[in-house]
Amino acid sequence: MKPNILIGIDMGSSSLKALALEAGSGRAVALSRMPLPHDRLPGGGCEVGAGAIRAALTHVLRDVAHQLGARVAEVRAIGCTGHGAGLYALDARNELVGGKAIASTDQRADARARSLGLSHGDALFADVGCRPWPGQPTVIAAELLGTDAVQRGAVRRLLFAKDYLGFLLTGEIATDASDASTAGLVSIASGTWSQAAFDASGIADLGPRAFGPLVPSGEAIGRLQPKEAALCGLPAGIPVAMGAIDLLASMTAICAEGRGRAVSVFGTWCVNAVIGPVLEPKPGVAAVVNFGRADKRLYMENSPSSMANIAWLAGVFGLPDARAVVDLAMSVPLGAGGLRFLPFVNGGGGVTAGFVGLKSHHTRGDMARAVVDAVAALHARHTARLAACGLPVSASTVLGGGASDTRLVRLLAGLLGHPVERCADDETGARGAALYAAMSQGIDRAGQGSALLAPCDTVEPDAAQARAHADFNAGFNELIDTMSPVFSHLAGGVR
Repeated sequence: MKPNILIGIDMGSSSLKALALEAGSGRAVALSRMPLPHDRLPGGGCEVGAGAIRAALTHVLRDVAHQLGARVAEVRAIGCTGHGAGLYALDARNELVGGKAIASTDQRADARARSLGLSHGDALFADVGCRPWPGQPTVIAAELLGTDAVQRGAVRRLLFAKDYLGFLLTGEIATDASDASTAGLVSIASGTWSQAAFDASGIADLGPRAFGPLVPSGEAIGRLQPKEAALCGLPAGIPVAMGAIDLLASMTAICAEGRGRAVSVFGTWCVNAVIGPVLEPKPGVAAVVNFGRADKRLYMENSPSSMANIAWLAGVFGLPDARAVVDLAMSVPLGAGGLRFLPFVNGGGGVTAGFVGLKSHHTRGDMARAVVDAVAALHARHTARLAACGLPVSASTVLGGGASDTRLVRLLAGLLGHPVERCADDETGARGAALYAAMSQGIDRAGQGSALLAPCDTVEPDAAQARAHADFNAGFNELIDTMSPVFSHLAGGVR
């Protein structure tokens, strides 16, 4: 039988997923997920063990192979995607240094990032499209080396999440422009590695060679090794394609660029982005990404925590999941009786989370509502910043785990003041990775890729709440702006 199945693998901030699609119909024929347990450390550390990643990868692929049964012979190619930044550092034995990876939400390098921002921020933004931030691999590596948490010389190679998966599967080391540029390591103008970015962070001795070559998304980087094939029950020799950062993979899965859609991702991170033309001077957004296209850029406005705020509250309240938090929140009207929440449980840029206006009459429902309102309002704030730079964001699609909850999406639509599209399929990253696998086999170039796109629907805002939503937005933005000096003072920074 002619190979007709594509597998996409997505390593997110909280779980690893594998999705198998029929190339002709786009129908999902197998799906597997496994949580990735993270260790939260004093000082803001966030790590995941090499054994946990290996176990998750083997489990999801073996499970997919089991679901496919005899159809494993039809698997034509595999693609990988994953969260951006963080630190996947290999030692001389090509094993993760210290047996662990560092998550992109790690905040141990926050002070270093702010210091680098003061000394090199403007120059780096002009060159690589973003200012230093704590989750960048170079900044994390410099912090660990500078505090002797890792011995200088122990780090031989640096990878991104998806590239670590690709390395485990094929033994090959490479990356793509979307991951490298989002991490602030690629010169926006040239699309090549920026030595200045490595020099500024203090790890010039590693430099671009640590990451391997930049390979276009959708090109094969190697084949599934026999030992890996035996572990997961798939045939050896399956081509493995270069993917892209999970945001771009998800945007590919809904054809965001072709349909003129901006996106807001209700994931661990608060991600808001749009693909647009090259603008000079660069707009003052959080990041301008050269993802390998000379005529286009990915423009981003992000914070380290979106649904992470809701997951945190679920843990504190002993609730089973995020949906239970939203259930509790929706028992209380918008505004939570004057209670507000600063939605930054994962920090970033010196900011922290907290309740403002808490009084004795406030209940668990008020607290849940304040958190949920703030999560949606932060997405609206970031989207407004993109719009203020002249970027096309009036047509937007909501992605991520939170998109499955219509109530959250309707709240965002109300705060944005217009209908939004949503993709309730939480596997858009894996679907995008499968699309890159298709490209590596010439399937998408043959015009068959539209069948692989994720389905979307439209969510209307609550028109009766329009005034209340506008007032809440204004108050939320005023609160964030007012609290910024307080954050700076608490963090020991200077404005």
